[in-house]
Amino acid sequence: MTERAVQAIITDLENAGFLTRTRHGRRNHYDVVGGTYFRHPAEAHQEIAGLLALFGGPDPRPGSGHQQTLPTGDHHGQHP
Repeated sequence: MTERAVQAIITDLENAGFLTRTRHGRRNHYDVVGGTYFRHPAEAHQEIAGLLALFGGPDPRPGSGHQQTLPTGDHHGQHP
């Protein structure tokens, strides 16, 4: 995937209201807008944040205001 393609996807998501972009110095920071749902009718009842939590977990930045509760515990040797 090229950088230009990624920028186009980010712009589409921002324009659709799924995320916000904030400039901090030379860097962009992105936040998923809470309470947004998938657009496809088959997934329209699912929040996007639920999918992202599977990949990234809670926001580790202090003061970010984004907190999610994820399962914890020792899962060694347990495979679905």
